Amino acid sequence: MEKTWFLYLTAAAVVVSLAHYCFLPCLAMNVPNSTTDQFALLAFKAHITFDNPHHILADNWSSATSVCDWIGVSCGKRHRRVTALNLPDMGIGGTIPAHIGNLSFLSYFNIINNTFHGHLPGEMARLHRLKVVDFRINNFGGGVPAWFGNLPKLQYLLLSNNSFTGSVPASIGNISTLESLDLTYNFLEGRVPEEIGYLPKLKRLEMEFNQFSGSIPPTIFNISSLEMIDFTHNMLSGSLPDDLCVFLPKLKILALSVNEFDGQIPSTLGECRQLQIISLSSNKFSGFIPKAIGNLTFLQILYLGLNNFKALRQRHPQTAIEDLEMIIQNLSPDGVSMLLNCLYESTDPKPAVKKESLRLLTVLCASHGDSTATHLTKIIAQIVKRLKDSDWGG
Repeated sequence: MEKTWFLYLTAAAVVVSLAHYCFLPCLAMNVPNSTTDQFALLAFKAHITFDNPHHILADNWSSATSVCDWIGVSCGKRHRRVTALNLPDMGIGGTIPAHIGNLSFLSYFNIINNTFHGHLPGEMARLHRLKVVDFRINNFGGGVPAWFGNLPKLQYLLLSNNSFTGSVPASIGNISTLESLDLTYNFLEGRVPEEIGYLPKLKRLEMEFNQFSGSIPPTIFNISSLEMIDFTHNMLSGSLPDDLCVFLPKLKILALSVNEFDGQIPSTLGECRQLQIISLSSNKFSGFIPKAIGNLTFLQILYLGLNNFKALRQRHPQTAIEDLEMIIQNLSPDGVSMLLNCLYESTDPKPAVKKESLRLLTVLCASHGDSTATHLTKIIAQIVKRLKDSDWGG
């Protein structure tokens, strides 16, 4: 009996010992390494359904060579793990496999201007080192994934010119490091999430050519880092906040054309002193055009046409001339130029104004095909004559 117990205990000890010595090697087999990266990229290659005529990936991405030597692949010097996948304009297409989520050191992912399609795999949410996602000019579909909000280091999320549908997930507002959000030319709809206004480092917000509706959340106009706001060609409505530009000291581009905004253009627009482009045409703005625009010495392009501005018709022509002169003449020589839309009908369509001193300005033309355009043409012709006779002339 004692011998049996002895043999049993001995066998148990051997089993425990073997388990102990096997644990570390077995664990090591599950630790991601350069081989893991190679398997992930070979899976990516296998999902390429269209390669360019030169078959770059087919010929170059081979297990016979180090993954760090493959075209479009960069590795870190220390761990030799894949840190960047840079394949723009390669003439390739296909889908992105779930295996891509195993590239745990990946920080840069650029496949711009190819023909990738399908949905973005949820496994990409594991890529916590990602800083740049540039998937512009492809054909990805489905919704914009909510898991983007789980990428703590993401700085650039560029998804324009695809076929994304649905609404923008509120989780985008969790990416506190985000500097550029580009969702242009998709099929997105619904309201613009107010959570976007919680992105403290956002510089560029590009949402044009979608189907967004409702108003722009006020929180967006509080992002002091913003340099560009572009919602051109949507179905947005409502009025602009009275304190517009109070919290936007760095704003250079404000583009809201082809929407349904109404009300007056806030006089605080003149406080965005860095503005270079103002595009507010094809809306329902009414009332006065603020004189404060004359404070914008960096302004190069101004689009205000096709709105409901009535003030000029209701005021004495000489007063209107003086207001327009004030806007123009208060600008620096590097500021605005010819009132191009209206000059097409002017008796002097090519005034001798120094090109290097005055740049493109398209402003203040027809509201609804009424007499406003003719009236403004006469006003601007007089302004041009005065400019020709001034130091700005030829």
